[in-house]
Parts: sequence; structure tokens; C-alpha cells
Amino acid sequence: MSFFNKLKDKLFKSSARLDEGLEAIVAEAPAAEGVALPVAEEPSALATPQAEAPKPGLIGRLFGGAAKSDAPRRVLDDAMLEQLEELLIASDMGVDTALRVTANLAEGRMGRRLSVGEIKDLLASEIARIMAPVARPLPIYAKRPQVVLVVGVNGSGKTTTIGKLASQFRAAGKTVVIAAGDTFRAAAVEQLQVWGQRAGVPVMTAPEGSDPASLAFDAMVRAEAEGADLLMIDTAGRLQNRQDLMEELAKIVRVIRKKDPEAPHNTLLVLDATTGQNALNQVEVFQKLADVSGLIMTKLDGTARGGVLVALADRFGLPIHAIGVGEQIDDLQPFDPEEFARALVGGGI
Repeated sequence: MSFFNKLKDKLFKSSARLDEGLEAIVAEAPAAEGVALPVAEEPSALATPQAEAPKPGLIGRLFGGAAKSDAPRRVLDDAMLEQLEELLIASDMGVDTALRVTANLAEGRMGRRLSVGEIKDLLASEIARIMAPVARPLPIYAKRPQVVLVVGVNGSGKTTTIGKLASQFRAAGKTVVIAAGDTFRAAAVEQLQVWGQRAGVPVMTAPEGSDPASLAFDAMVRAEAEGADLLMIDTAGRLQNRQDLMEELAKIVRVIRKKDPEAPHNTLLVLDATTGQNALNQVEVFQKLADVSGLIMTKLDGTARGGVLVALADRFGLPIHAIGVGEQIDDLQPFDPEEFARALVGGGI
């Protein structure tokens, strides 16, 4: 199964909610609109004067082309736009982003009669347009070792994400060292060690309760001595309302910069899609503290409100390096805005 099909399948909760909402909106057309117009009276730029419309081919019939003219339609007006805005807000897209998407969708189309399929196509196009500028892979520099600091709150999926990235970089021919900086949670260290064994990547650990900043410094020394391409440093789950934990993360950054003033070269914030709009608050806090350079969104398979990723792109403009839709190594993939947009709205391949 391709990643797009897997993404579409995993985002079924989001797309199903949008699909049901769009069908309900179109079905609420005023009675005057509900009268079906003959196909010949339907204005179309593709219509051939005094000629019978061509019959759809096999592909068109397979994807519903034969029934397109019979699909329920509704005139795009202010009332419909307001309903679309509410639907997008309910998908966690946020008020500002929902307004922007619907305003762009309406431009030049007010008064047109649209079907659910056409609205989906328009929504997917607008969402992809917002997200295209932030779809960037994790940059790889000539600097050795390239230090990648991974931060995020408890349960966001940091440890698993580090393991998957390390395995993928190793498969691409890069030498990787992992530092298990969550020294307060034995399970996190053990999980990283399992991933390290799978990928053939060394995992540096320290006794439980040790200073994670010291471990990070030692890991930089080792990675430099071994000529590693990348050093990935895990950190404990930080709750943004716990000032002591946030200060500890700041200490890790300070110690890293004593070894290399330019490090960390990447600071990845791992976000859990199921947290919804709270993800926006997390980005604000971590940006101020750790100079976040890029985002990775996990657990898109566990939420019916995947629109939060659109809100993040629209508000912060930070690179989205990858998204995760499961536990397998190939369930973390580079972010593709068009595939994501189509999967989110339930569009076709």
C-alpha cells in the first residue's frame, strides 16, 4: 500500500467528518435550489453548442464521472460559506485559517452551484496552497556531526520518531549516533535501544536520573571522534507549564553550544495531532525556548481533526519535515502537501 493510500486510510476519521459535513451542507440547499436543472441549461465552459455531451470513458465511469451532472448541488452564498467555515473550524483548522481557506475558495465563485466533489477539490487545492511553502525535508549539512535536538511534551512520540529517523538515515548511508537524553524515564531509554539495535545505530545512555546536559555533551564528543554524520539527542517530555523542566531544556542547549556554538543545527518539535489546537500553544512555547527549526506531526491516524496541521502551517510557517500515521518505520514519511490535502478532505488519488 502506498503511503498516500495509507495516509488516506488513517485519516478516515477526518475525511469522513468533512465528507458528512459537506453532504449535509449541500443537502440544506433552499427549496428553490433543489429543483434539478436540465443538463442543457447548466452553464458550462466545456459545453459544445448544439452537440451532445460526450459520454464518459471507462476511467470516468469508474470514478463517478457518469453521475457527475446528477450530483446534488448548492449555490455558493454567504450562508453556505459560514457553514463551510464552521465545518473547517470543527476539524481543528482554527478560525483564522478556516476564514482564509473559505475566502479563497469563494473568490470568483459566488453564485455558482457546486457539488460535494467540486467543493472537496477546491478545499484540497486551497489547503495544499497554504502548506506547500512549509513542506521541506530535514536539511542535511556538511557539518559533522550535525546535531539534531528533538523536543516535545510527554507522549508526543519523540522517542519513536528518533528511532524511525535514525533507521531511515542509516539506510540512506549516514552514520548516526543517538543520545538517550530522557534520563528520567527508563522506558524511553529501552525503546531507543531497541530501535538502535534494529538500525545498527549506537545509543548512548546514562544512569537513571543523570544530568541530560552532561550526556548531550559527552555524546557530541563521541560523535565527533567517530566522524558521525548525525547526532540525534532525545529529551524528556516537557510540559510547557513546568518551568523547572523547561529551564532544564535551556541548559541542554547552553551546554551543547559550549562544544559547538552553531549547535543544535536542527531543533525538531514533535507534535501529537490528537492534542488539537493545543499544538499551537506548544509551538509558541518551544519556539521561544529552543529556537525550533522544524516540525514533525505524529498520530494523525488517531484524530478526527487533522486540520490542526493546516493551522500550524498558516500561523507559524515552520518547515514540516515529516508526518506519522502509525508505528511502523515506513509510517513516518516526508510531508507532501498535495497528498495530505487530498487525504484530509477525502479526495481521490
